[in-house]
Amino acid sequence: MFVKICGITNAADALLAVAMGAEVLGFIFAESSRQIAPELAGEIIQQLPYDVTAVGVFRNQPTEQILEIASIARLTGVQLHGQEMPGEAALLRRRVPFLVQAFAADDPRLTKVDDYDVDAVLLDAPTPGSGEVFDWDLVGTLPHRHRVILAGGLTAENVRGAVEAVRPWGVDVASGVEAEPGRKDPVKLRHFINAATDALSEFSIDPKHA
Repeated sequence: MFVKICGITNAADALLAVAMGAEVLGFIFAESSRQIAPELAGEIIQQLPYDVTAVGVFRNQPTEQILEIASIARLTGVQLHGQEMPGEAALLRRRVPFLVQAFAADDPRLTKVDDYDVDAVLLDAPTPGSGEVFDWDLVGTLPHRHRVILAGGLTAENVRGAVEAVRPWGVDVASGVEAEPGRKDPVKLRHFINAATDALSEFSIDPKHA
C-alpha cells in the first residue's frame, strides 16, 4: 500500500502523519503555496523513521538542480510533476531510489507512458493541487500495466469510491487533509489515512507483482 501525504511544510504535520500510518510524505520544491526550502525539508526528514519514504515534488526543473535538492533534503524519492519527457526521467532513474512521473489524467503524453522508466505513474487533475476531482473513467486499464498513484481532489469521504473505481496502487492527498495550504488538519488527516488504508487493502492492485 502507498498512502502519500503531500505538501508537508513542518515537522509537526510530518510526525503526525507518520504516527497515523502514512508511509510516504511529499515535499514540494516547485513553485506552490506549499513550497518548502530544501534545508528545512532536510531537518524534518532527519526526524522521520528510516522506513518512511520522503518524496520531493519538482516541476520542469533541471536534473542537476533536482539532484542537488535531493541531496540537501535527504530525499528518498523524486516526483516529476511537469512536462518532463522520457529522457529526463531516464537521467534521474539511475540516480534516485524511487521515481514517479505525474500526468494530468487527460495528458496526451499518456499515450507514451510505456516510454517512461519510472517506479510509478501518478494521475492528477489538470491543475495540480487544486483539489479538483477528475473523471476517473479516464484512467482506463492503466492500473493493470503500471503502478498508478491516484491524486486529485481526494478526501476521506471519496477515497474509498475512488480506489474501488480505479484500483490504483496508491493514493496521494494534499488539500483534502488541510486546514489551510501547507497546514494539515489532524481530524481530516486521521480520517483520510484510515479510509485510504482500508480501501487500498481491499481494492488496490500491483501489476508488478500480479
